[in-house]
Amino acid sequence: QVQLVESGGGLVQAGDSLRLSCTASGRTFRTYAMGWFRQAPGKEREFVADITQTGVYTDYVDSVKGRFTISRDNAKNTVYLQMNSLKPEDTALYYCAAARSLLARVKDPSDVGSWGRGTQVTVSS
Repeated sequence: QVQLVESGGGLVQAGDSLRLSCTASGRTFRTYAMGWFRQAPGKEREFVADITQTGVYTDYVDSVKGRFTISRDNAKNTVYLQMNSLKPEDTALYYCAAARSLLARVKDPSDVGSWGRGTQVTVSS
């Protein structure tokens, strides 16, 4: 599996934007479907977005559709999450995830083979 390191979190105001990045080790990044999950205090970890190996297909949780965009650059071993029009309810620890080998999507924690350590996003009202 790959090792993942997230960056780009921070404290912002409602309506602001942030871009999260997740860089993977190794030469096999392009073979993994990738995703972002988040976990707010007292809540379960939830799916946010995922992207297939080539980046052709993406999917989002309903609460972020139209505001967040997931993308990847396989030449840089990096997946991104562009977050616009942030809301206080987006406040959470955001985790990058690589799918278990051969899975085309990563929508549930059981689909994940590798996790990053997380980056905190805090949105004030």
